[in-house]
Amino acid sequence: MFTGLVEDIGRVAAASRRGEGVVLAIAPGRIDVDDLAIGESVAVDGTCLTVTARGAGRFEVVAGNETLRRTTLGRLRPGDRVNLERALRLGDRLGGHLVLGHVDGVGHIAAKRDLGANLEVAVRAAPELLRYIIEKGSIAIDGISLTVNLVDGAGFSIALIPHTVEATTLADKPVGAPVNLEVDMIGKYVEKLVEGYRR
Repeated sequence: MFTGLVEDIGRVAAASRRGEGVVLAIAPGRIDVDDLAIGESVAVDGTCLTVTARGAGRFEVVAGNETLRRTTLGRLRPGDRVNLERALRLGDRLGGHLVLGHVDGVGHIAAKRDLGANLEVAVRAAPELLRYIIEKGSIAIDGISLTVNLVDGAGFSIALIPHTVEATTLADKPVGAPVNLEVDMIGKYVEKLVEGYRR
């Protein structure tokens, strides 16, 4: 479980195929690798992955076939920057929203507009994701907890405050770039419960 408040920006040190999966070696910027435990969960661009090795200023995670199919992780190359967040501990403040790190699908940046006080970003998303995205609701983009400003039939928009621009990688991504999307899980649970009453 995560909050969507990005702790650090890391760089991909290596990416190699292992069967149908990919092994990613990531060098964090501020997170102390020695504080990471083997088996610990870390969100990498919003994708919950397990630390499988660590040392020499970097840690390794493995992204399996299903993860590669649903996320942007298969496109990562050495030198790419990624958002990092360690798992929430009981008793921590929940400053964002409840984020599982289970990416629902990939969207694409449709437009960016500098509004001075913030940066507005429009994202195209598939209809099967848009059904769960509501105005003023929560969305995780590349693991960043954000508030939805507007929603239409093609996508939605969010606004990045200067702190989020500096503390995450989203503002650096160009129009057309793919991004990992995790919708608010509450909507999915509500839909499932309501379906049961309809039968």
